[in-house]
Amino acid sequence: MQLYTTREIEQLQQHEDLCVLIEIMEWVKKFLGRPHPDLGRPGAVCPFVPYSLKSNSIRLAVIHTKDLHPEQLEEIVGHYRNIFLKIDIKEQELAINRAFLLIFPDIDIEDAPKVIDSVQQKLKPLFVESGLMIGEFHKRNESPGLHNLNFRPLRSPIPLLAIRFMVEADLPFLQNPTDPHLSIRYLEAYLKHFEHKFTDATKFKNAHQALALAKEQVKEENLVSSCI
Repeated sequence: MQLYTTREIEQLQQHEDLCVLIEIMEWVKKFLGRPHPDLGRPGAVCPFVPYSLKSNSIRLAVIHTKDLHPEQLEEIVGHYRNIFLKIDIKEQELAINRAFLLIFPDIDIEDAPKVIDSVQQKLKPLFVESGLMIGEFHKRNESPGLHNLNFRPLRSPIPLLAIRFMVEADLPFLQNPTDPHLSIRYLEAYLKHFEHKFTDATKFKNAHQALALAKEQVKEENLVSSCI
């Protein structure tokens, strides 16, 4: 389960997972790293990918999951989180472009929503509280784009999980309308992480407003529960 940069993949001659690595690398370059007519805004689908490719900051690993229990899979992904946090980055500009793509070729496309999404949901609190984001990608992902609700930016040819540093623009992904308790946990971590580093005053204000709203929702839920 070695990590490879895109440049290292281009130089590989023989590897049992070479086809998988190349397929995802090409998807990163030709989909995530380029504009799309349905995106709803200018620029690449993922605005960080062009810089990440240029700085060789994306690393890919193939993880075979045959005979693995969900807990073992979560442990493996957590291990890569630890590796991600330990890599020394001298320049902050390079740090925000760093990403790990953990590829799971053994997971059937139809099983991906259950397996990949459940691992992402289980581990996301731990990642967010570490200043990281973990994203789920597969062909059955129905998460809409922020600027076009009919666009599906999180669809990949092979199931994978992506790890990267949290950025200010991640605020919309940290609000959970169905679970205010989770929203509080995410938003508090977000505000703590960017406490003295906010460059966008509007996002700082919006995060505090969202946190206050989530806390009010919890208070109302508790009030209703006490009256039952």
